[in-house]
Amino acid sequence: MRTIKMLSVILGILIFSGCVSSQEHKAVLGDIENLKKDISAMEEKLKAKEGEKAALESELSKLKKENANLKSLLEANKDELTKDLLGVKAKLSEKEQKIKELENELKSKNAQITELKTEISGLSKEKSQAIEEKDKAVAELKKTYTNLVDELKDEIKKGEIAVTQLRDKLSLSMVDKILFDSGNADVKKDGKKVLDRVAEILRKVTDKQIRIEGHTDNVKIGPRIAKKFPTNWELSNARATNVVRYLQEKGVDPKLLSPAGYAEYKPIESNDTEEGKAKNRRIEIVLIPVDSDRIAK
Repeated sequence: MRTIKMLSVILGILIFSGCVSSQEHKAVLGDIENLKKDISAMEEKLKAKEGEKAALESELSKLKKENANLKSLLEANKDELTKDLLGVKAKLSEKEQKIKELENELKSKNAQITELKTEISGLSKEKSQAIEEKDKAVAELKKTYTNLVDELKDEIKKGEIAVTQLRDKLSLSMVDKILFDSGNADVKKDGKKVLDRVAEILRKVTDKQIRIEGHTDNVKIGPRIAKKFPTNWELSNARATNVVRYLQEKGVDPKLLSPAGYAEYKPIESNDTEEGKAKNRRIEIVLIPVDSDRIAK
């Protein structure tokens, strides 16, 4: 029963997370194989008990015959045979009780086997549904990826935007000059035009978190803007927040949006060259599986 409870916990995680990884898939398959082994072991024990029952029934039949023979001899040697008869009856009673106990045990084993088979059937069904839902979500994300690539092909060709997808995660990375002037967190006019096209696609997303990440290079904030943005933390957060607000204004579901500023601490290139710094100064729009505990239904 402890195995069944453990499997129930595994099922709960699969259902509430909405997400089934390769390791989780292998773990569920392993649990199913263990349950099958348990069933095989129980069926072997069941056969042994049935053999024991047959042997007892055979012995019972012999004792009944012996009982009949003793009755016929009772008149010749009544006292002695009566004593033997009582002994045989005691043995009969003992064997009959043992058979009843075995029958009850067999019923219990059969019930456990039925329960385990039902559990396996349920696991297989839940696993299939989870895989189907996962594949459907990936297919929808692939569609979003294709739409973004088609819509932003000119910027992608110039190297200003990159769109990548890895299973159930999609990332759109834009160099900062598309959206912002140097040292500024306000989205500029041309940047809004780009975000308008992105928002048109993101408005159709309903089952993913949309995290807007702000990133900078490792150049320290200059004295001209230090009062407004003391460090790259403030600058990256302000840029991410302004993009979130603009996307909300354009109809993207605010319950799916969240800003995050990472300053210079998640570079994608070395900051030792100007080209690397330019790539590190970016806004990333990341689509990941929705967190049902964080987003209200």
